[in-house]
Amino acid sequence: MVKAAKIEFVCTDCGMNHTRWQGQCRCGAWNTLVEMKIPKAASKNAATRTTSTGGYAGLTGGGSKKINEIESIDAEKRSTGIGELDRVLCGGVTTGSVNIISGDPGAGKTTLLSDLVARMSKTHASLYCTAEESLSQFKNRVHRLKLDYDEDNLYLLAETSVEAIIDELDKNKIKFAVIDSIQAVVTENANGSPGSPSQVKSSAQSLTQYCKQNNVTMFIIAHVNKNNEIAGPQTLVHIVDALLHIDTNDGQIRTLRANKNRFGDIDTVGIFKMCERGMLSVDNPSEIFLSGSSTESPGSTITCIRKGNRNLLLEIQCLTTETEAEFPQRVCVGLNMNRIKMLTGILRKHTKTKIFHDTFFNIVGGLKIDESETCIDLALVTALLSSLNDFVIPRNTCIMGELSLNGDVRPIDSGVPRVKEAAQHGFTEIFIPYRNYHKSMEGLGANIKAVKTIHELIELIK
Repeated sequence: MVKAAKIEFVCTDCGMNHTRWQGQCRCGAWNTLVEMKIPKAASKNAATRTTSTGGYAGLTGGGSKKINEIESIDAEKRSTGIGELDRVLCGGVTTGSVNIISGDPGAGKTTLLSDLVARMSKTHASLYCTAEESLSQFKNRVHRLKLDYDEDNLYLLAETSVEAIIDELDKNKIKFAVIDSIQAVVTENANGSPGSPSQVKSSAQSLTQYCKQNNVTMFIIAHVNKNNEIAGPQTLVHIVDALLHIDTNDGQIRTLRANKNRFGDIDTVGIFKMCERGMLSVDNPSEIFLSGSSTESPGSTITCIRKGNRNLLLEIQCLTTETEAEFPQRVCVGLNMNRIKMLTGILRKHTKTKIFHDTFFNIVGGLKIDESETCIDLALVTALLSSLNDFVIPRNTCIMGELSLNGDVRPIDSGVPRVKEAAQHGFTEIFIPYRNYHKSMEGLGANIKAVKTIHELIELIK
């Protein structure tokens, strides 16, 4: 007689297991419990494998050890040859690590990893397993992108079975692999259709266990939901070593960031440009976000933002025109509309500026600015006043600072690195909050102007 499958309910937010369904998980999330059927036979086999191998690392048993008895082994990092990816991974991909990369459809996940697997094939056997397209489609992409690869070391596989994938990895002695995608593969150790929580969790566990035991480096592509968050159970994030996410902006710019990294920090952001040759690393992003125009015109201001631990110079443009309607328009691209409304209110209150114009804001290069990035307040105000009053902000001027509701200029984080970034790019006049001024800024070859209020800023820029 076949034993009935064990039923558990797993929270897709935190991964907690429950014996019965309930409306709210202990983590506080509502309606996040999903039914998972686990065959008893599969659970028994899985337990046997875990006992014999001693966990993902493949160590035998032997009980606990004193910390001084354990040999310390430094993680080996290998450069991928893709500058921005190495930056996000803090020096390169860690040998034997399992990494997930996610992003919207069309963000460039497959394009980036196709380039990566081609580069890895130059040094050791590499496999790209595609469960969502044919092998001829992948080969056509490789030729279209003109990727350089070793034909003897690059293997392609169209397979959805995790067990078959592992057999192929073992047969060809693969040391680098890409799985595209985790939502499309299935394992015999779990019930459900591809993409279900039980299949996603069990498939990731099986692949990770094999990689850890055989020192195989793996990248797994994961889908995202409508909120641009990784789809599937939250336990998927806990299983892997690193979680990378590609953010898509309005233009060709892509930003890669690490939401989790067991072998480095998560403060670094990589900048890519999508073009016909694929995802190209942008070594100097400030060149993209500056228009490069030599003509000075009203409504243009340059500022410095911070993406992770990286400082980026960008240009903010503003255009004001007399309104032809009863109410003026407020249009912004790449900026938060509520922030724009607040800043125009501050100008009306403290400077008595009358803004009965249609106002349009734009970020050069198509970058999206987070609402938490308040250091661009002074640049936004300056660009608006410049267009409204028809005066020019010199191209060698950089303005940064946060503006409070009472008209004071508040300090920003990492003021010294931002000023150094601007000085290195040739800006000779830099406006900063008064409390961000430091003596180390004096030897940078730039005229540092520290301001306390919006009134001081207006007097200095006119």
